[in-house]
Amino acid sequence: MKPEPTTVRTLLARLWRTDKPLTSAGLLMLAALAAFAVGLLVDPRTIGGAPAWMKPAKFALSTAIYTLTLAWIFTLLPSWRRTRVLAGWTTAAIIVMEVAIIAVQAWRGTTSHFNVSTPVDGALFGIMGAGIVLQTLSTVLVAIALFREPFAQRAMGAALRAGMVITIVGASSAGFMTQPTAAQVAELRETGHMPRVGAHTVGAPDGGEGLIGTGWSRQHGDLRIPHFFGLHALQVLPIVALVARRRRPDETAVRVVRVAAASYVALFGILLFEALNGEPVLAPGPATLALLAAWALGTSAGIGSVARWSRSAATRVSAYAGA
Repeated sequence: MKPEPTTVRTLLARLWRTDKPLTSAGLLMLAALAAFAVGLLVDPRTIGGAPAWMKPAKFALSTAIYTLTLAWIFTLLPSWRRTRVLAGWTTAAIIVMEVAIIAVQAWRGTTSHFNVSTPVDGALFGIMGAGIVLQTLSTVLVAIALFREPFAQRAMGAALRAGMVITIVGASSAGFMTQPTAAQVAELRETGHMPRVGAHTVGAPDGGEGLIGTGWSRQHGDLRIPHFFGLHALQVLPIVALVARRRRPDETAVRVVRVAAASYVALFGILLFEALNGEPVLAPGPATLALLAAWALGTSAGIGSVARWSRSAATRVSAYAGA
């Protein structure tokens, strides 16, 4: 008897049974995304050169993906109930709080991140920062569980472990954005006041011309790019594992995942190097181009190595079967 195909409804039911707070938060963020999309259509205001409701919409989408992904991961950790409860409630509460603050600041017509121009703005930014640190620490517990949990499908286990570690590093890279810039320090010395602490743009003030849909700077370095790339390893690498496992034996799929994880880490490092050097993502400097060429060659070599190993393994199996 064939198993029933998985539908969105059955998947959501499974996530709901596993972790109600995370599933509720994910669905709430999708509803918020729809509301923010309406705001984009009817509200002509801009904040820092971008539509007022663009940032809430981006955060709602990203956090919806993250919370539902984490709920799905929890379905694979049946023995870790306390970890699931702690990380699930912490993540759900903090993500809802963060997106709510971002939306409130958009409604007020001001920025949410790095804004300490008034006591209220400074307090809201501080609450978001403390919340994300706490949420990231709770995710470390999930990473520990993943490393200790045995997986029948080794490729998926390898993908989840690597993906979670890279996601934690990607989240931690936001710390680079919270450092005061030279211009902000100079303003503090001159005026005794620092209305903004930190920035995501390197080499210029935040704002200005950005890529369509993301707002990432087209003229300067932008730390949001490696931050975003690192955060979503938790979705990319499991997809690689699923595709590899469908077409190859599990041992080969594990090697594919390892190559993909190494390639992902290297590209994350290159994107961070590029941003910190103030280079636009579409106009990398000579050093970044050299690193990208080395990354491409290394990834190609890794893929070639897996292909050769797979052919050799298939030959050994055929020889053994014919003996």
